[in-house]
Amino acid sequence: MEIAIIAHDGKKADMVQFLNKNKEILHKENIKIIATGTTGSKAEAAGIKVKKMLSGPMGGDAQIAARVAVGKCKMVLFFKDPMSSHPHEPDINMLIRICDVHNVPLATNEATAQLLLNAIAE
Repeated sequence: MEIAIIAHDGKKADMVQFLNKNKEILHKENIKIIATGTTGSKAEAAGIKVKKMLSGPMGGDAQIAARVAVGKCKMVLFFKDPMSSHPHEPDINMLIRICDVHNVPLATNEATAQLLLNAIAE
């Protein structure tokens, strides 16, 4: 199963901590993780295996949306920073819309992401 991870700059450390906390589920369920470039680099530095796309502002979120649209990516964990404005907001909205259109679960915070991973583990 392929899961995408994306995190705004203010949430990247939270994403890495979340992934480390859930290593057992991710490994047990044989989950392949794809990530936008910078988020993926942070995850790799923490010892988490990921396939990196472009960085978000350079089109990485669009690459992930394309994988969702063709049925390759089955879940998106996107830790958004609600307290900051982001110049690539239209790209983010496009990814959210693609997830909605293709009925792919999308978590925008740690609590929802944990519920999704727990559901996979059951």
